[in-house]
Amino acid sequence: MEFVLPALILVPLIGAIITLFMGGSRQKYACTVALVFTVATLLLSLILMITNVNDLSKFDVNYGWINAAGLKMSIILTVDGLSLLMVFLTAMLEVLVIAFSYKESDRPNYFYALLLAIEVGLMGVYLSADYFLFYIMWEVSLIPMYFLISWYGGPRRHYSAIKFFIYTHVASLVMLIGIFSMVFESAYLAGSGTIDFSFAFVKQWMPGADSVFQILVFAMLFFGFAVKMPAVPFHTWLPDAHVEAPTAGSVLLAGVMLKMGSYGIIRVCIEALPGALGSWQYIVIAIGIISMIYGAYACIAQRDLKKMVAYSSISHMGLVMVAMGAAMGGVASGDANLVKMGIEFAIFQMFAHGLISGMLFLVCGTAGHNFGTREIPLMGGIASKVPVYAAFMMFCFMASLGLPGLIGFWGEFGIICAFYDWTLAKDMIYLLVFCLLSLLLTAGYYLWAMQRTLFGRITTKIDVAHMHDVDRVEAVVLGVLAFAIAIYGFWPDLAISYISGYAGGLI
Repeated sequence: MEFVLPALILVPLIGAIITLFMGGSRQKYACTVALVFTVATLLLSLILMITNVNDLSKFDVNYGWINAAGLKMSIILTVDGLSLLMVFLTAMLEVLVIAFSYKESDRPNYFYALLLAIEVGLMGVYLSADYFLFYIMWEVSLIPMYFLISWYGGPRRHYSAIKFFIYTHVASLVMLIGIFSMVFESAYLAGSGTIDFSFAFVKQWMPGADSVFQILVFAMLFFGFAVKMPAVPFHTWLPDAHVEAPTAGSVLLAGVMLKMGSYGIIRVCIEALPGALGSWQYIVIAIGIISMIYGAYACIAQRDLKKMVAYSSISHMGLVMVAMGAAMGGVASGDANLVKMGIEFAIFQMFAHGLISGMLFLVCGTAGHNFGTREIPLMGGIASKVPVYAAFMMFCFMASLGLPGLIGFWGEFGIICAFYDWTLAKDMIYLLVFCLLSLLLTAGYYLWAMQRTLFGRITTKIDVAHMHDVDRVEAVVLGVLAFAIAIYGFWPDLAISYISGYAGGLI
C-alpha cells in the first residue's frame, strides 16, 4: 500500500502537466481530463478513509533524497488523524470546484492546470514528514494560487494577487528561519554531526532545547502560520484575495489553504516545542478572541456577499486558534483531558469550516454568475425567483452560524467546552462571554443577510428577467456539500473517530 501517498501527489501533478498542454482545439476537453485526475485522487483518499485509523502507518514511505555534506533530507510521507481529514477534504473540494467550473472558457487548460497544481502543493503539505519537503510544498501551493487570482480574478485581481503573495511569502520566509533554527539546534543537541530535516528527528531532540530558545522559535513559526490562517492583525490580504479570486480559487483558499496555518501550528509548534506552550497560550488565545470578534463585527458592515463570507472565515478560524490555545494550556498544566478536547475540536472545526466555507463561496459565486451581482443592497426577494438557490443559501448560512444538527454546531460547541475548561482552570471564566458574543454576532449577520437578499420585496436594481436558478451541475455540487454537512452534523463521530487517536497520542 506504499503507492497511495506518493500517488496522492503524483496523480494531480501528472494531470496538471497533461491539462497544461491541451491548447488549441483540445481545450474543450481540459475540464474532463482534470476531472478524471481529481476523481482518481479522491478515490485514493477514500482508501485512507476506509482503513482502520490505527493502521495508517502501513502507508508511510521514506525515500532517500539528499544525504551528503552533513545534510539529510528525505521524501518522507505519512498520514495520521491530523492530516487524514485535510487530505480527504482537499481531494473532495478539488473534484467539486472543477465540476462547478465546467463553463470556464478563458484559457481553460491553464485554469484547470492551476487548480491541479494547487492540489499538488496542498497534498504535499499535509503528507510531508520532512521539513525541507514541507517547505517546498508550502511554496508550491502559493504560486499557482497567485496566478489563478492574477489571471482569472476580478477588476482588482493584480493588486490582490500581489498582496496575497507578498503577505504569505514573507510569512513563509520567517517560518523557514524558524525551521532552520529547530533543525540546527536538534542536530547540535543530538551531537550526530548530521543535520536531519525529518519531523521525527526534530521532535525527538527539540524538547531538550532551552525554553527561551523554544519561545523565540515558536514566535517565528507562529507568525508564519498565523498569517496563513489568517489571524488578526495579519488578515488584511484575505478579503481582497477572496473578492477578486474566481469562485474555484475562493473555495480552495477558504476550504483548505487557510487550514495550512492551523495545521502547521499543531504539527510543528505544539508537537515540537512543548517548552514554549505555557508562555504562548495566553497570546494565542488573545489573538483567537480578537479574530473572532473583529471578523464577526466586520461581516455586519459588508455589502458584498463574498466579502462577508471572507470575514466570517477570519472569525471561525479564530475559534480554531482559541481551541489550540486551550490545548497548549493543557500541555503546560498537565491536563490531558483539556489537551485532547482542544486538539480534537480544533481539527474538527478545521474540517467543518472547510466544508461549510466551500459551500458558502460556491453560493456567492453562483450569485455573481447567475444574477450579475453579489451586492446585498441590490438584491431582495430573490427567493421567489430562484427557490433552489435560496434553499442552498439558507442551508449553508444556517450551517455556518452553528445550527444544531449540522456540522458547524459540533465544532463550535466542542471548542466552547474546551475553552470553558481552560478559563475555569485559570479562574478567568468571564472570557467565555467573548465566545458567546461571537456566536450571537454570527447569527446576526447571517440572518440579516438572508433577510435582505432572499425575502421582502423584489428590487428593481437587478435584471430579474434574466435571473436564472442553479443549473443541474451546480445543484449536484452544492447538494454533495450539503449532504456532507448534514451527515457529519448528524453523526460527528464519523470525523472525530479519526482525530481521537492522534489527540491521544499527542498527550
